[in-house]
Amino acid sequence: MFPSSFGGRVSAQALLAGSVLVATVTGCNTRDRPPFPTGGGTDQIGPTTVIDQPSKDTTVVAGPGVFVNGRTLDDDEIDTVYVETEGGVTAFAPFVRVGKVFRFGLPITTNGLSGRTITVRVFGTDRLGNRGDTATRQLTVQ
Repeated sequence: MFPSSFGGRVSAQALLAGSVLVATVTGCNTRDRPPFPTGGGTDQIGPTTVIDQPSKDTTVVAGPGVFVNGRTLDDDEIDTVYVETEGGVTAFAPFVRVGKVFRFGLPITTNGLSGRTITVRVFGTDRLGNRGDTATRQLTVQ
């Protein structure tokens, strides 16, 4: 066993299979870990996501962009919020968030997209692994 930079130990058992290196990591018990939620947390229901603005599918003018605002909530604490866009040029990495409420404001580019429809989908997963329903908005660009 060899010490590693993250406080655990790395075994000398490394397997080289083709071009893939697989190493076994053990002894990470000294690393700080977020506490797993206690008390409750057994509802098996994923986070609730609501898109507040725009409040319904809407038509927007092509230009610098439009914001899609909303929130994701879960009493078991949110793990990750995912945003999918279709029909536009804007993309988002998942938001990793520990907490019961996550508010988002998503800048959606509409410049040069006249005549297209952009679909925005947002959903979350909680720290127990439950996926919530997807909130969806369609933005028709004029």
